[in-house]
Amino acid sequence: MGQIEQKSDFDYLNVFAELTEAQENWRQVANSVVSKYLQPGVSEAFDKNHFDRDIPQILGSHSLIGPHVWTDSGDLADPIASGLIMRELERCDSSYRSFASVQGSLVMYPIKKYGSDSQKEKWLPNLAAGKSIGGFALTEPQGGSDPSNMQTVLTKSEEGLRLRGKKRWVTNGPIADVIVVWARGEDGIQGVLLPTDRPGIKIRKIDRKLSLCISESSEIEFDDVLLEDVDCLPGANSIGKALDCLNQARYGIIWGVLGAAESCLVETLNYCDERKLFKKKLSGFQLVQAKLSDCCLKLTQGQLLAMQLGRLKSSKAGIAPHEVSIGKQGNVHMALEVARTCRDILGANGVLLDFHSMRHMVNLETVFTYEGAHDIHRLIVGLNMTGENAFAN
Repeated sequence: MGQIEQKSDFDYLNVFAELTEAQENWRQVANSVVSKYLQPGVSEAFDKNHFDRDIPQILGSHSLIGPHVWTDSGDLADPIASGLIMRELERCDSSYRSFASVQGSLVMYPIKKYGSDSQKEKWLPNLAAGKSIGGFALTEPQGGSDPSNMQTVLTKSEEGLRLRGKKRWVTNGPIADVIVVWARGEDGIQGVLLPTDRPGIKIRKIDRKLSLCISESSEIEFDDVLLEDVDCLPGANSIGKALDCLNQARYGIIWGVLGAAESCLVETLNYCDERKLFKKKLSGFQLVQAKLSDCCLKLTQGQLLAMQLGRLKSSKAGIAPHEVSIGKQGNVHMALEVARTCRDILGANGVLLDFHSMRHMVNLETVFTYEGAHDIHRLIVGLNMTGENAFAN
């Protein structure tokens, strides 16, 4: 127990013992930045629904967002290093990992992979530095799990292209300088790169959230917004390209939620070592030990799953969408169950912001739903296993 108290992470089977020197360096940089700049004020930020506008540039100055581990094609050069960064950010709060995930995987990734040279030159340096903020607009009010039913449209006019429609749950929306918007054009789904200062864009912040309270979320209405052909991402011309971006972000979630679960378990282990009931430590009760053991097993399985998917993504063959899906649904479910169990062990104290487990728990309720709801990922895996499409009419 004493060894665990001195560490911020939990690695029961030494899953991360064989990280390369470069991977461990990235982990340490991320851990140091989180410990110095994010962790001290996280509970107050959550309580006040506040996202510090200095955070993007802090992360950018330490190369924790952007293409520092990407190849020229836009793929991750070291998926495990990238995953470790997401793990450290979400060890603090899911909102910080969400910010970095959207900025990197959902904005910079499509620009780098599907954008023009001029789009890359204009946006990527400032996005990487955190000087510009990006958002990703795919989900619509009528149904987030069915992007094929997209009602936002891109039409041709004498002046150029016109964008009409609504998007919802746009992370970073209220603070974004540019948004990757997906719309239905005459030739199918098209991704466009849209600066938020264009006339006709109405951004409304979503308030009254009980989860991801630090994260900035919005609904966006496009009222006949005028675009030019140069605003289109040349290679982002199908719904499959949008899902490709989502799979990059989902991979980061697989790693990020490990940090949330580890935070909960380490906090609870420390609490059980200090808390006394009936003249003995809470850690000495059989039921408590059984619950801690279950958490240890689930977390260790999640760590092994993340590492294996990292190896697959690092290989020449790469990682398939159904492999990302089994990782996203498996690890988020695991982390949510660990957080719930830890909150239970903490008792009434567990509902206080003085502790972290319930904050992680309510955040993970959202992570369970976004970027592919849990049941959607189950069906993706089921389709791969059986060949039968449960999504078809």
